[in-house]
Amino acid sequence: MNQELAKIRDYQKKAALRRKDRVFVVEGIRACREVPEERLLRTVVSESYVKAYGRPEGALVVPDRDFERVSDTKTPQGVLKLASVSEPDEDTVLEKENGLYMLLENVRDPGNLGTIIRTAEACCVDAVILSPECVDLYNPKVVRATMGSLFRVSCLVSGNLKKTVEKIRKRGGKVYAASLQDSVSYDDADYCGMSAFIIGNEANGLTEEICEASDMRIHIPMGGEVESLNASVAAAVLMAEAARQRRKKG
Repeated sequence: MNQELAKIRDYQKKAALRRKDRVFVVEGIRACREVPEERLLRTVVSESYVKAYGRPEGALVVPDRDFERVSDTKTPQGVLKLASVSEPDEDTVLEKENGLYMLLENVRDPGNLGTIIRTAEACCVDAVILSPECVDLYNPKVVRATMGSLFRVSCLVSGNLKKTVEKIRKRGGKVYAASLQDSVSYDDADYCGMSAFIIGNEANGLTEEICEASDMRIHIPMGGEVESLNASVAAAVLMAEAARQRRKKG
């Protein structure tokens, strides 16, 4: 394996290196189609891919065995791209009038994060903002789960999530913490103005500190013996309700 492929393998596995070089890997035919031209750094394809689809302009062609060694999937499709990291400025993102935001505190599962970002696009959420302890935004599993939405939704890591909450409130926004304690039903609140939801860690929920910093605690009523929903499902329910209210209001 040459040095370039070894570096790509490291980008797949090492979040610190991705952050340092501001580069991440996008893998798979459909996902690679979503990479904007201005963020494309390199295309790598396998010999089998070239036989089936032809060689993309400027692509590095490698033996199938070498491609499999750098792939993060069990059944590689034979194409990956290196893309540049582009995180928006938080203050700029929060300037939008009546903005809708999803804040995540310590969400650790890559599939959850990716699904939340994809759902955020569907529900017209203006930005997804992560606490520093969340799973890496450019983890390969996160990137795959977004199915391209990562390139169309403003996503960024907050230096301090509590301060982000304070910024939203100072701008006249309302912040809603998903919590079972001392909370109201999520469909009793109005999300038509500037609003932000906060979803917490899959196992432990939100910290008390971040709950106290919010305007209101909300919960999703459960039927049967279910106590709570998966983090990405709960986030989807909240975002969909906000989108419904905004559509109805026009």
